[in-house]
Amino acid sequence: MADLKFPSPHKAETIPGTEGWERMYPYHYMFTTENPDRKKYEESMFWFYDGLHYPEPMYPFDIIWDEAWFLALSQYNSRIFIVPPALGIDHRIHNGYIYITPLPVANPEEIPKRVELFMKRAGYYYENWKDLEAKWEQKMRGIIKELADLQIPTLPDMEDESVVFDGVGVSTGYHLLNAYDKLIDLGILCWQYHFEFLNLGYAAYVFFVDFCSKAFPDIPVQKITQMVAGIDVIMYKPDEELKKLAKLAIDLGVDNVDWEGNPADLLKTMEGSANGKKWLEALNAARDPWFWVSTGTGWYHHDRSWNDDLGVPLSFVKIYVDKLKAGESIDRPTASVQAERDKLTAGYRSLLQTDEDRETFDKMLGSARTVFPYVENHLFYVEHWFHSIFWNKVRDVAKILVEYKFINDVEDIWYLKRSEIKDALWDLVTAWATGSNGRGPLVWPKEIEWRKSCMEKFRQWTPPDAMGAVPETISEPFTIVLWGVTSESMANWAKLREVTKGEVSKIVGFPGSPGTVEGKVRVCRTVGDIGQLQKGEVLVAPTTSPSWAPAFQKIAAAVTDVGGVMCHAAIVCREYGLPAVVGTGSATSRLKTGQLVRVNGASGEIDILG
Repeated sequence: MADLKFPSPHKAETIPGTEGWERMYPYHYMFTTENPDRKKYEESMFWFYDGLHYPEPMYPFDIIWDEAWFLALSQYNSRIFIVPPALGIDHRIHNGYIYITPLPVANPEEIPKRVELFMKRAGYYYENWKDLEAKWEQKMRGIIKELADLQIPTLPDMEDESVVFDGVGVSTGYHLLNAYDKLIDLGILCWQYHFEFLNLGYAAYVFFVDFCSKAFPDIPVQKITQMVAGIDVIMYKPDEELKKLAKLAIDLGVDNVDWEGNPADLLKTMEGSANGKKWLEALNAARDPWFWVSTGTGWYHHDRSWNDDLGVPLSFVKIYVDKLKAGESIDRPTASVQAERDKLTAGYRSLLQTDEDRETFDKMLGSARTVFPYVENHLFYVEHWFHSIFWNKVRDVAKILVEYKFINDVEDIWYLKRSEIKDALWDLVTAWATGSNGRGPLVWPKEIEWRKSCMEKFRQWTPPDAMGAVPETISEPFTIVLWGVTSESMANWAKLREVTKGEVSKIVGFPGSPGTVEGKVRVCRTVGDIGQLQKGEVLVAPTTSPSWAPAFQKIAAAVTDVGGVMCHAAIVCREYGLPAVVGTGSATSRLKTGQLVRVNGASGEIDILG
């Protein structure tokens, strides 16, 4: 690794025309040379670009979720469950792009004590997983309801007389400020819950991987992941609802409609017949909660849900209707995946020599399978259901700022930090209370226009894969499992940077799901591109999310820029028995739609054939 170099975080490029961009983000996210100790620390760490969560630069408001997991993941590692080899994950931002670095436990002598604490605390969760997970679901459903019920009040010209005669004692202005505080607090609380189980879920899987790697030195990582495949999770539920709607449409004889036209026209057509009304009843029953699934990852405000854009799920229903009418199955091949899983498990278990090893294998595999559903299920509750409602509540706040000319458009609110919105609301409310004019209209529209220009320049810039010092090895488990960042992947990124696009004949990533196929590339950067997919093509995407599920009915294989063996694309491909290569670094920019490639999901290699 000695010949592998990344730029210093303190010499990173500043884009002309964006000077002062730092004020768009929290001050503690900045690389700095002001303090020698902090500068030395930043230069000594390996900061890699978190493209898994952030494939585009961060809007000043959207960084709220990064702030939330910066706190939540780290606290569970270092202060609550005491993960033996790992502390938290530190964060920085440069030119709008998030960089993170895992902090290992520096002193090996501390690890035995941490193991003892972890076994006691995490052990309680592992032993009571089902009951605690049920309690977690109740907590999440509770705050989602609280969020959905939260009213963002508009300011009246004059308070209703009931405020006087009922002795209320507070104004709508106060309620508006309080509602915004509550909205933000619910968001942070949601992410506290998000990580209550997640680190432990990954840890159980990592323990199983570690045991298998030592017991079977030549075992490929994806063989280990296959032993945890074939387990049903609620993240498949939105897609299953679409399949049910497709089958119902055919059964009721209302399938000959324009599925890809204006959703309002389709709904009106369905209203025109008795069977159409029956289908609409099923549609409306599915919408809450399953259509709160995001069209993206849910991390950005522009990742609207199916409920916000019915055209997306309806176009997916068409895919399933067409396949059913062609006599093709639309069901996931769960039985065959489970059969292969059980065969593989029995084969490797038979290689173990002692009863003790077999008992350990059974226990660790059982734990991995028990915790695995949460690793996927939490996504629906947090990044999809909660986030989709949350974004729309913030838009309700934005409507008030638009009304008082603090911003020009509802979608401009994302260019303000959450603390700046609170300041603006105080300005607005006190101006309303006094009958004066707030200062916001003189400040924010001009500032937002400048920030928009910065964001556009950020998008045109290519962030380096990493900055800082290169570690001899990367052993932090979550970094490997979720992000797919390993010593090998870093070396592959460096090799790709050294050649031009025309010279690349092979791209190497992380083996996500086994199998080898040849097919033509289809680059899909957003869920909106899925409609262009043709049967048998190789999907090449920055990353995938649950709302991309219908794409897996068409493709021959998947390739992503980011992700490890536990990322969404790898998990779903294993469930469908499709090859996948993830964590390639730059497949979407290296490969072009129409190119012929060979994807080897066992080796993690993509050969460009023409």
